[in-house]
Amino acid sequence: MEEVVEKYAVYLRDLKGASENTILSYQRDLRHFICFLKDSGVEKIQDVTRTNITAYLLNLQKKGRSTSTISRNIASIRSFFQFLQKTNVIKEDLTQDLESPKIEKKLPEILSVQEVDLLLRQPNEKDLKGIRDKAMLEVLYATGIRVSELICLEESDVNLTLEYIKCADPNHSRERIIPLGASAVKALKLYLEKVRFAMIRDPNESALFVNCNGKPMTRQGFWKIIKVYSKKANINKEITPHMLRHSFAAHLVANGADLQSVQEMLGHSDISTTQIYAQLNRNKLKEVYSKAHPRA
Repeated sequence: MEEVVEKYAVYLRDLKGASENTILSYQRDLRHFICFLKDSGVEKIQDVTRTNITAYLLNLQKKGRSTSTISRNIASIRSFFQFLQKTNVIKEDLTQDLESPKIEKKLPEILSVQEVDLLLRQPNEKDLKGIRDKAMLEVLYATGIRVSELICLEESDVNLTLEYIKCADPNHSRERIIPLGASAVKALKLYLEKVRFAMIRDPNESALFVNCNGKPMTRQGFWKIIKVYSKKANINKEITPHMLRHSFAAHLVANGADLQSVQEMLGHSDISTTQIYAQLNRNKLKEVYSKAHPRA
């Protein structure tokens, strides 16, 4: 059965164009599945039954595997059996009736307004690096863009006169126009006037944010920056760039912004993704009520 899994991996790579991470994930899931089959006395893929597949999924549940892990295994097995049927290894796809367990959406962790303010006050605005870092953090929180979008911004994407940035979504062709708040405008203006030109080596460099070598800032570079300042601020949370995106959206909704506007700024294709921030706000109201009402 291992040989069939290897052929499936080639199929994913060459014909489906799957990433190496996806292929490795599928292979890992299928190897565990095959080990279970062999322990159950099944030696050929043609001898697998629906009962075998169901027993494997029940075994994952007994082992305490998470709902998301079981769902991923179902996706791996289902894709594998579709390949087997397509290549005539088996006559019938045994996974057609498999249902993935419902995954309970976890509410994202956010920073409070006070914690964001504390984080943004950490960069030292008396040196070039601190001014750049302050500008990056302010833009990230002011706009809610992804870190991948932040590092792809070009100098021409910034309009300080009208106080907005243009952001090209890496996963979609459309461009978003996102307002900048006064703090972000001030930080960006200082960075552009005092720092960027001093940092770049190539006058034709178009990237808005660059590292100390004058090259475009990388994801890894920015992750290191945010880790340094979160530690310096002594905030007892695992702060990530995406947490600032979540905080941006949650704070807007909490202060009365409508979901459709927040959806537009975040670049969500489906408003159901944005509705999670309304849920966060409802939970906060319940918490406040429980603490404050004398008969709660």
